[in-house]
Amino acid sequence: MAAGSSCTIVEYFGGDDGYRCGYCKNEKGNFSHGMWSHAMTVQDYQDLIDRGWRRSGKYVYKPIMNKTCCPQYTIRCHALNFQPSKTHKKILKKMSKFLSKGEMPTEQGDGEPMDSLCEEGGLHGPVKVCHSEVASPVVTAILTEEGDTTPAEFETARKDPVSVPDGRGPETTPKPGVGADPGRPLCRKAKELRKARRLQKEQKRQVGGGVPASATSIPAPPVQLNQPKALEEFINESLPDSPLHRLEFRRFLCDSPLEMETPPDGPAAGYGSFHQQYWLDGRIVAVGVVDILPTCVSSVYLYYHPDFASLSLGSYSALREVAFTRQLQKQSPKLCFYYLGFYIHSCNKMRYKGQYQPSDLLCPETYVFVPIECCIPSLEQTHYARFNQDPDAGDTHVLKDLGRALVLYRRTVMPYAAYTRKRKCSNDEMEVAQYAGLVGQVCAERILLYRA
Repeated sequence: MAAGSSCTIVEYFGGDDGYRCGYCKNEKGNFSHGMWSHAMTVQDYQDLIDRGWRRSGKYVYKPIMNKTCCPQYTIRCHALNFQPSKTHKKILKKMSKFLSKGEMPTEQGDGEPMDSLCEEGGLHGPVKVCHSEVASPVVTAILTEEGDTTPAEFETARKDPVSVPDGRGPETTPKPGVGADPGRPLCRKAKELRKARRLQKEQKRQVGGGVPASATSIPAPPVQLNQPKALEEFINESLPDSPLHRLEFRRFLCDSPLEMETPPDGPAAGYGSFHQQYWLDGRIVAVGVVDILPTCVSSVYLYYHPDFASLSLGSYSALREVAFTRQLQKQSPKLCFYYLGFYIHSCNKMRYKGQYQPSDLLCPETYVFVPIECCIPSLEQTHYARFNQDPDAGDTHVLKDLGRALVLYRRTVMPYAAYTRKRKCSNDEMEVAQYAGLVGQVCAERILLYRA
């Protein structure tokens, strides 16, 4: 990692109260520990997700696995050895057919619950907003990556899957020996067909709203296919006209605590948080939020226009992100894993993540990764399970010396032992010990825990 002044600063919130589970709908069954991250290095976040943590915006949380109703296990895929399943191949063929022929599938997607990622401590989770004034490094804004990661084949357009013109005139039979029927126009490319469908749909909307299709209006400037469109424009089209919705959207999908880093041995784009835009015919139809970390690409969320739900964009984007991980590994050899967030065996609709093979689940007690096929038998018996079969194995980074944990007190960094000497009446030892035990000894000696 590049040397610099970046550091991680967090405020710990604990996790005693239960809240509504987005999977089984238990009103008080979901339990997790949480902390607000004012700034975070990519190495610290890499170490945290390898201990079962996950971020939602700047809020970082860790499910209480032996207490929560639906245990959430960190899952990672070995990107270099990834083998697509029959379902994955079907999705790729469906997308290829759409891009080449302009045919939108009439059936809905394969039941992929990508939207459920927001339940993982996201918009419906126990996200707390911290307003403490902490002197911290300036957090880089989330970046928008364009270029190689958003090729032209990602471009899509709005369309009406029911009423679509095929660009042909009345059916007539050509005379023998004459060749192509002159009464029928030449075949058009799929992109031209998509433009025609979009135009017809816009005209229908105008007529339906009481505005004649021929009514004059201020013409929109021509769109350059390769010219970036502001992400805010796509957001404004999708979100309800509510300040609360927009605030929650920005907190969940735009804000990131990760500090941008560009070490010489890292990928060309650097490490940090990125938006991957999926384009077609000059408009964004989907955006994937990813974190590029020292040893992995971590998928945060994907949101897309509902008109394209039948294309299974959630699974398609995951396949593209696996390929993206393999691409980055050529630049940074250690970066070889693709993290899909949490695997929830107790929720049938979330088991699809196990189809990205080969993959591992994180043992909630020893924090080592175990092949998923070795974990499933245990999860079939009980919601919570220890995957490491060695009874003598333990957490290699278990907390051993609380006094060495770093805290930030009155803009001064000091070990917790020095802090307790300054604050003789301090009664937060149990809270700090709980926090340090969850992040582990190594992170506790590197991350700054804010103390008021």
